[in-house]
Amino acid sequence: MTAANLTPDAQNAPVLLDVSEGVGTITLNRPDAMNSLDIATKVLLREVVRQVAEDPAVRCVLLTGTGRAFCTGQDLKEHVQLLHNGGSEALFSTVDEHYNPIVTTLAGMAKPVVAAVNGVAAGAGASLAFACDLRLVADTAGFNLAFANVGLSCDTGASYHLPLLVGRAKALELLYQPRTVPAAEALELGLATSLHSPDSLADEARALAVRLAAGPTVALGSIRRSVAYAAGHTFEEAVAYESSMMQLTGATEDHRAAVDAFVAKQKPVFEGR
Repeated sequence: MTAANLTPDAQNAPVLLDVSEGVGTITLNRPDAMNSLDIATKVLLREVVRQVAEDPAVRCVLLTGTGRAFCTGQDLKEHVQLLHNGGSEALFSTVDEHYNPIVTTLAGMAKPVVAAVNGVAAGAGASLAFACDLRLVADTAGFNLAFANVGLSCDTGASYHLPLLVGRAKALELLYQPRTVPAAEALELGLATSLHSPDSLADEARALAVRLAAGPTVALGSIRRSVAYAAGHTFEEAVAYESSMMQLTGATEDHRAAVDAFVAKQKPVFEGR
């Protein structure tokens, strides 16, 4: 495993990165703090997410956490210290400096993104999971939109992604009255893609990510971009964008190889270009 790291000891870095088999696995690595996000972690996560977005060797991204939590959002211990020590500027500039760049890059990269939600995902941690395309969730995990409990609005894309997943009314209910939504209910609501035992989650999420990484990356990224574009545009604009993505993917080597393989009655091998 390789680790993106701001400290001499890579294995103790708050964010780890492993790139293998076309999968960039980003692991939040503050298990004693429930993978909460202090400033150092947010800075490193921002850089790691940008790195995998730009790396052509990464054809699928897998986001997960260590220990009992996926991510419990803002580190409130650090938050309280800043609040009491006159650090309000750092408190609220973090949305523009850290959370927005992280989630914008995560949601906007032209490759599939999968979350392996190994434990509770709360606040910005839930928002990060919702920005992923697919959420494989441990059956012991849950989601909590905890913002209102600490007198704050929502961030990290929750106002955008949550209504797309569950509808406006349910999104407002979950934001107005925060509670931990257990895994089974999360599956019913559409917050979870599938449920897995805690022991099998990592392997099954890895297997899915490897399959996606072996797919036609430009096509999958274009599908991802088209779906996101359609959410904020008219039907006419959406189909025009689809046309541009069809022209882009039609010119790829993967498309040509897939057509040749179909004619030859063979299974295509995609190179991601």
